Amino acid sequence: MSDLSYEESKKVVYKGMIVLAVITLLEVAVALVGKGYVIEGLHLPVWLMYVLMIGLSLFKAYYIVYEFMHMKYEVKGLAMSVILPMGLLVWAVVAFFSEGNSWNQRRTLIEKKNAETIDDRPKKSGSIIDLKDVKNLN
Repeated sequence: MSDLSYEESKKVVYKGMIVLAVITLLEVAVALVGKGYVIEGLHLPVWLMYVLMIGLSLFKAYYIVYEFMHMKYEVKGLAMSVILPMGLLVWAVVAFFSEGNSWNQRRTLIEKKNAETIDDRPKKSGSIIDLKDVKNLN
């Protein structure tokens, strides 16, 4: 790692601030254009907005860690000791969201089944005699 002079360090910091500002402005533009606030009637698909926003945010996070936290100057072992736990954390968050969504779907199904009355349930043919049929036999 070479030591930079004060002026060179200032240039690196300003460059980093400009890169992060441009990416942030792109994120805001994607959100405003995608929701139709800038151009009336123009809406981006939700999945495209999500992909763009996540991609830009991940690039910003990478750039901050790489440049401002000086990870580009570290040895590979130290960099991997930071990246691997972060990857596991991201995997855990995705897994917990998936598990929570599954629980929510099951709970909604159970609440829907509990709210049904006997008359709302579909009748099975040939299984049990209906009470109305028993009254009609008399």
